Amino acid sequence: MVCLLPLKFCLTLGRGLASLIWLLMPAKRKKIATENIKHCLNVSEEESARIAKESSVQFGSIFMEVLSFPKLKETMANHVKVIGLEHLTLYKNSSERGAVIMTCHSDNWELMGGAFAQNGIPLVGVAKKQKSEGADKFINEFRTLIGMHITYRSGVREMYKMLDEGHFIGLIMDQDVGRNDGVVVKFFNRATNFVTGAASMSRFRNIPIFPAFMHKNSDGTHTLEIFPPLQVEKTSDKHADIKSMTQRLATLIEEHIKKYPEEWFWLHDRWKSMRLEFEPEEVEKFNEELGIRNEE
Repeated sequence: MVCLLPLKFCLTLGRGLASLIWLLMPAKRKKIATENIKHCLNVSEEESARIAKESSVQFGSIFMEVLSFPKLKETMANHVKVIGLEHLTLYKNSSERGAVIMTCHSDNWELMGGAFAQNGIPLVGVAKKQKSEGADKFINEFRTLIGMHITYRSGVREMYKMLDEGHFIGLIMDQDVGRNDGVVVKFFNRATNFVTGAASMSRFRNIPIFPAFMHKNSDGTHTLEIFPPLQVEKTSDKHADIKSMTQRLATLIEEHIKKYPEEWFWLHDRWKSMRLEFEPEEVEKFNEELGIRNEE
């Protein structure tokens, strides 16, 4: 039905439905978003609430765009403008090995994967397995339909195999992880546990990382910007190499979020592991190491 209806109508309908869901959302979830926004962006309570609502309501149009993949597959060039594609194609044409594409949960990241695939980039999307088997099957069918290959986070061997075959591994880096799965870096002036997958993969296989971010235009289309590649320095200190690059990537994500705050996934409890898995003394030590001052 969505594919038979005009896309603009479906996007408006999606936002309307999401606005109703926002009214029913638990206050605890809303508070997580507004508190994070106030701290990170240093804005008023009213502005925090506005950004929190907008970043949540956008999921209605995101969902409608995913349902429109069968139609968008044929018109991707009109719906997503790509800037900097030459960075990827130049590398792709000069190397038999693939690379890492790093991004975050901003705007429609599912559409971003489709835009890469439809522009000739053999993308492997690294997904989290959904608790619902039906939902997991549904979303992966649509991801495959738009041209992506999907693997789960546990499929590390498959990722390396596909890298060696020339595929590009798409990694979304901004979600919280357990203390044993990340490294603590500075993010929005807070000690933040960050996933190290992009830096680790780059260092281990000696391949570049291409930062890429997408944002929404005023007419409902999108712009996908791909930046020049980054290379992890390989010294005798593996941990320091990975942490240094992860900090660079975290800073790039922060800069993008500051430009388009309404498009980031603020509902996610980004600092949960720092709050629950690290002792206050550890956090204070990280703050000293990272040069973080408590502004409150």
